Amino acid sequence: MEGKAAAPAAGTVLNALATGRGAAFAIDEYTTATVTLSTETDGVTGEVDGAPDADTRLIERCVEYVIDAHGGPQNVGVPAVSGGTVRTESEVPMASGLKSSSAAANATVMATLDALDATERMSREDMARLGVMAARDVGVTVTGAFDDASASMLGGVTVTDNEDDALLAREEIDWDVLVWTPPEQSFSADADVERCRQIAPMARLVEDLALDGDYQRAMTVNGLAFSAALDFETDPVLDALQHVEGVSLSGTGPSFTAVGERAALEAVQDAWDERPGATWLTTTQTKGTHTV
Repeated sequence: MEGKAAAPAAGTVLNALATGRGAAFAIDEYTTATVTLSTETDGVTGEVDGAPDADTRLIERCVEYVIDAHGGPQNVGVPAVSGGTVRTESEVPMASGLKSSSAAANATVMATLDALDATERMSREDMARLGVMAARDVGVTVTGAFDDASASMLGGVTVTDNEDDALLAREEIDWDVLVWTPPEQSFSADADVERCRQIAPMARLVEDLALDGDYQRAMTVNGLAFSAALDFETDPVLDALQHVEGVSLSGTGPSFTAVGERAALEAVQDAWDERPGATWLTTTQTKGTHTV
C-alpha cells in the first residue's frame, strides 16, 4: 500500500507567538511525502531526502496517528496495518521560517490516508489538526502552528486561533512572492516566547488588519515588530518597502518574504541579492495539499 502527497510551504502574515493567533499564506514550493504501509512490519521508519541525520519523529508520528485512526481492523475493508516507511523530499529549506515542518506533516498525513484509500474519511482541516497534534507531541512547535498548517493544507491565506486550532478566515489570493533565505537556520521551538509576548498589542493590530483583509499592511507591521522581538535586523523590510507594501520576517526567521507585482519584487530582489543566502521568485498557491 503506497500513497504520495505534496504540501506547499507558506509565508507569514501574523506570527502567533505573541497572542496565540496567527495568519499565513501558501506559496508554490513543495514538500512531498511518499508513504508505504505494511501489514507485516512493526513500527514506522522515516527518512528525509538529502538529510540522513534529520529528525524524523514528526513524519513518523503523523503516519502512526493515521494508522491508529484509519488503519486498524475496525475499519471495514482495510487490512490491519502494523507499520511502514515514510520518505520526504523538499524544495523548502528546513528551519528557514517557511513552514517546512507543517508542509512535511500535511504531506505525510495525506499520503498515509492515500495509501489506505481513505482520503475521504477526514476533512482537510482535520488532516491539518492531526499534523499539528503530532508536531506538539514531538515538540517541534511552540504555538501548535495551526496557522501554518492550515495555509499549507487549504491553500490561500488563513487566519487562525492556534489555542483552539480554529480557522477564523480563509481567502484565495493571487500574489507574486519573493523569498530571501539566509544561510543560517532558526528553529521555532527555540524562539523567545516571553519576549514576543511583549509585542502583543502590535500583534493584535496585525490580527485586526488581517481579518479586515488588509494582508499586506498586516505583514509589514508583523515584520517590523517580530524582527525586533526576535533580534533580526529590519533592513530587509525597509529595503523592500521602497517597492512593495507587504514584507515580513517569515515565522521565527531567518527568511523574509515580500509580496506584490513581479516588476516591483524584481527591484527588491536586486537589493536582497546583495545579502548572503538565496533569493527566489515564486507565487502564492490556492490548491493546498494534494495527492500526486
